Amino acid sequence: MTTLCRFAPSPTGFLHVGNIRAAIINYLYAKKTGGKFMLRLDDTDIERVKDEYRDMIIQDMKWLGLDYDIFIKQSDRIKRYEEAKLLLIKTGRLYECYESEGELNLVRKSQVASGIAPIYNRASLNLNQEQKTNFINSGIKPYYRFLLKDKNVSWNDKIKGNIEYQGLHFSDPVLIRDNNVATYTFCSVVDDLDYGVTDIIRGEDHITNTAIQIQIFEALIEAGFKGFIPEFAHLSLVKAKEGKISKREGGFDIKTLRSQKILPFAIISLLAQIGTSKSIEIHKDYNKLIEFFDFSIFSKSSTSYDIQELIVINQKLLQSLNFDEISKERDGESLSEINENIWLAIRSNINSLDDIKYWIEVFKSNFRFNNGINDKEFLKKSLETLPQDTSSENAWQLWLDEIKKDTNRKGKDLFMPIRLALTGQEHGPELKNVINLLSRDEIIARLSN
Repeated sequence: MTTLCRFAPSPTGFLHVGNIRAAIINYLYAKKTGGKFMLRLDDTDIERVKDEYRDMIIQDMKWLGLDYDIFIKQSDRIKRYEEAKLLLIKTGRLYECYESEGELNLVRKSQVASGIAPIYNRASLNLNQEQKTNFINSGIKPYYRFLLKDKNVSWNDKIKGNIEYQGLHFSDPVLIRDNNVATYTFCSVVDDLDYGVTDIIRGEDHITNTAIQIQIFEALIEAGFKGFIPEFAHLSLVKAKEGKISKREGGFDIKTLRSQKILPFAIISLLAQIGTSKSIEIHKDYNKLIEFFDFSIFSKSSTSYDIQELIVINQKLLQSLNFDEISKERDGESLSEINENIWLAIRSNINSLDDIKYWIEVFKSNFRFNNGINDKEFLKKSLETLPQDTSSENAWQLWLDEIKKDTNRKGKDLFMPIRLALTGQEHGPELKNVINLLSRDEIIARLSN
């Protein structure tokens, strides 16, 4: 059987590091097993779904190289969910309810006060047809709950191991709201059956959903749906040192990381490997990550996401790129003037794409830095010994040897004024490379400023 994994975000916010990690793991497992990867937009929540979020999910997936073989939107499958709803009503597994949220809250408070678990009491199962008609005539629209069986539900989780739940430890879940919109819990099962999803890989916050959904899978199959119950793997949650990770809170979303010029494979390298027994290795493509993917390396404990760790990985990745590779990472036209000589000179001093822009300005524009008054006479004197050929490999050493003959300055006091005049920075590419990249006239102009 061909593996089919799916990533199913809800376009009610931007993708964040928590759910994109699940997307990456699904993608890696699908590719490892020679299977397919599906993107499904769970977009039936019409009050919260926005086109902006839909579009950004597509953009983020493309930017991260998460190519999908199948794409569906739940909003296109409303008729199918209605068919499944009617089928479960017919078999007695879906029943209508009429309580308001306020009434449900009162019952829950009473249960808690009495030491009873706040589980739905199934009062609506006792309604006769006359009572139901009266509710409808008074303008109350029904919502529908799924009738859970009092049975043991278990599965062998690929990360957590054997998991068991008793059915009546849960309230009968709402599958159809009073506006006749099906919930995620229901739509997801219908889609997974229809498309033949073989493996559901998601966060451990969905474990109780899985226990409930297995019964929904069984009910639909018994009612005539073709398909099978997928296998499950629940990833430990990713937590942030600074606080909660949420798609509705800034700082952790992929859109923000893109704006901060973080490279795609810095994000992928980190998220594919945190929460595993492996040390973080930096990758430039998916090949090795796919080759060595194994559920056995994933921890059962939660893991921390640290933006500073991502920044360090991004720096190391940038500095490892050759010229062809950095050319593919160019930010629009902003890096169009870089050439291989400049890149090789600045590469070891780059921490971000914005740093590259700065050094392009240094080498390509009429850059000028205003040195302190105490250094200006020294700079003027240094120009007297500037070699005629500043492009030769040993030009800086020849110049430095001549400067030393006519000054008492040493170390930082000697080279720092020159570095500042040429680059405006105390740190950066070696001066032997800097003077090779600037014309002799430009060196004179900068030191004479």
